[in-house]
Amino acid sequence: MVGAQSRARRRLAARFSRPEVRHMEMLLREGKDELSDPKFHQKLADEFNAKDRAEKKAIQAQQIQRWFLNRQHIEKIEDISSSSSSKEMDPAGDENMPNNAVQCFDFPEDDCDEISEGFVMEFEAKSYRDQAWYDVSTFLAHRVLTSGEVEVRVSFLGFGPEEDEWVNATKAVRDRSIPMEASECWRVNEGDILLCFREKDETAYHFDAHVVSIERRIHDNRVCSCAFLVRYVHDQAEEIVQLSQLCRRP
Repeated sequence: MVGAQSRARRRLAARFSRPEVRHMEMLLREGKDELSDPKFHQKLADEFNAKDRAEKKAIQAQQIQRWFLNRQHIEKIEDISSSSSSKEMDPAGDENMPNNAVQCFDFPEDDCDEISEGFVMEFEAKSYRDQAWYDVSTFLAHRVLTSGEVEVRVSFLGFGPEEDEWVNATKAVRDRSIPMEASECWRVNEGDILLCFREKDETAYHFDAHVVSIERRIHDNRVCSCAFLVRYVHDQAEEIVQLSQLCRRP
């Protein structure tokens, strides 16, 4: 990815707690009419902020709105993916699409506005260029291939439009990984697959990695001194890393 050699990817602390995400997922499953109502977003933000968020920033109504929009985009894409595999489709003839793409749809403009500074999206996508995972800023469009697979065009957080990519909606898009804290090192076990920050030859990326072994050390809840031997999935290279370099799956 252009510019990645000199820029370490920014990983910000998770904005929503697990109970908050579970609550929003429940509301989404219930299909409540007010999910698109700004007043409802503000009410929900007030409810979240009224609870103990001592070490977390206050939730904004816009963040809740964007969370629901992106979840709905993903569900729509999954529906298209499952239905397109059983349908016979004719090429659309769009010269901007690859030969194996038969349908292409832009998301509504209102759903793809620029996000405000400091606003964190809840998805990450894997770049086909370097196999690294990057935070998603915006979903721009989606298309259906003749194989029935669905791809989405994503804008990566912190990168310009020239870095936008088409990625597989099922294999290369997922909920954003969560940075590990010192008090959570007990969660890491041998065999786990985590997202690991890797610096090598003046490059900085986040790759999936298997935890091969762990050297447990006594420490407090502020700084973890344990050592983790990991093996990167994409090239099988091994490296000893610290907990601060690891992000866990939600």
